[in-house]
Amino acid sequence: MGDGALGDDAMCLIEFHKVSFSYEATPDTQSLSNVSFRINTGECVLLTGASGSGKSTILRLLNGLIPEFYRGHVTGRVWVHGKNAQNSNIEDKAGVIGSVFQNHRTQFFTVDTTSELAFGLENLAVQEREIIDRIRATVQNFHIEALMDRNIFELSGGEKQQIACASIDVLAPEIILLDEPSANLDYEAAEHLRELIAYWKQTGKTILIAEHRINYVWDLADRTFILEQGTLARELTKREMLHFTDDDAKHCGLRSLKRVSPLCLDTLHAGGGDNSGIARENCGAGSSGDTGIGVDAGGGTNHDQALQHNNFIFLKNFCYSYRKNQTLFSIKDMKFKKGHVTAIVGGNGAGKTTFLETICGIRKNQGIMLVDGTPYTCKQRAGTIFMVMQDVNHQLFTESVLDEVLISQSHANEHAAKQALLDVELDSLYNRHPMSLSGGQKQRLALACAIASQAPILLLDEPTSGLDRRHMQIVARILNHLKHRGRTIITVTHDSEFIECCCDDILHMKTL
Repeated sequence: MGDGALGDDAMCLIEFHKVSFSYEATPDTQSLSNVSFRINTGECVLLTGASGSGKSTILRLLNGLIPEFYRGHVTGRVWVHGKNAQNSNIEDKAGVIGSVFQNHRTQFFTVDTTSELAFGLENLAVQEREIIDRIRATVQNFHIEALMDRNIFELSGGEKQQIACASIDVLAPEIILLDEPSANLDYEAAEHLRELIAYWKQTGKTILIAEHRINYVWDLADRTFILEQGTLARELTKREMLHFTDDDAKHCGLRSLKRVSPLCLDTLHAGGGDNSGIARENCGAGSSGDTGIGVDAGGGTNHDQALQHNNFIFLKNFCYSYRKNQTLFSIKDMKFKKGHVTAIVGGNGAGKTTFLETICGIRKNQGIMLVDGTPYTCKQRAGTIFMVMQDVNHQLFTESVLDEVLISQSHANEHAAKQALLDVELDSLYNRHPMSLSGGQKQRLALACAIASQAPILLLDEPTSGLDRRHMQIVARILNHLKHRGRTIITVTHDSEFIECCCDDILHMKTL
């Protein structure tokens, strides 16, 4: 076949023709296998499917990350505007295609928000006057005036997402690619992202969204592609998606189509807990902090209270401030029941991640933490608590998956390390470099490290971000198993499905 355009339809903007691809790190595994489809100008297409089904690979073939960053072997043809995308240099693509990545850190180049919006335009040699005009227009359209001239690294996850989207919008690309854009967003931020996608669609942009969490966006898509093991298994129109049920989604391994805020779960029953009631405790402005999570602090004798403390992690006068007179949270007293899974929910920027970091001692706080009635210093917490960060790239250090788990143990135990990897279905990847894994695989590797560490207290920050239904359920099953063996788990999450599967209690944090 020659290099001429495959189709003569003037509306066709993107075309994949019998495309197959295997990454250099895994040459025997095809990430895409004989994939063909066409996307017209102005269409919004949702790419979904299980982890490793090829969603991100399609986006990388379009934006030039394959082969510029991810090496591998490709066959077939990828066409954009009737031109072979594989023959186009990445500079040419930058003016046509804009990408928003799952991990915002990988696409920020400056330290303040206004400079970030100007950065791409400056690199395209746009005149200063036009840069100012474009930024002003985007800021107004996105309603992000309050985010200008801010330190990017002090923004919440949802706010960073808005800046990432705005930095693409100012470039005025014809095609916008979104890779797991809602992975770390709360319900409200995901709804705001939905509004941005609707705005782009209204302005005629061509949009491709690779996503596990499809509940906020499925009805915006003109078509939905369901991928399975690198193949395009199903293609559904908007009309067909209207009749697509949760049972259909489950059969395809997809997440639920229902949009449910975690803040609406206080009347539900916890799927994995012996204590079926889920209690909510507000931790924010006006919180008295007089009750624990899912328990009654009650009165009683000193002996009774001492016995109670033996079953709890207890925080007293626990507070943290970013700056003088800028308190992020302040807790008079609070209990976490040992052997429970507690979900911490709340809006982006409420302080959930910082709360975990103060518990484990990464950030210095005021107040005390008691375990079984004994005060624990930051140093003592290091041997008792294992934390899985939201961005797990910060805690992957070794040259192989197995070595990563081994260094998480106080005394190396290869059998226990391999069992932990088996639990999270990474037992076939012992010798893979951790940084060559997908986002979901890295997430599961970090969880395997937590399991193998034998730490009695586990802190998990968004442990199901980027995970499909099956792997989310695997994580939930593991946490249920761990809590029944006496380990205490506190997890920050926006994932309502995950909460229903394994969480006993819910703590709602509000911005002070």
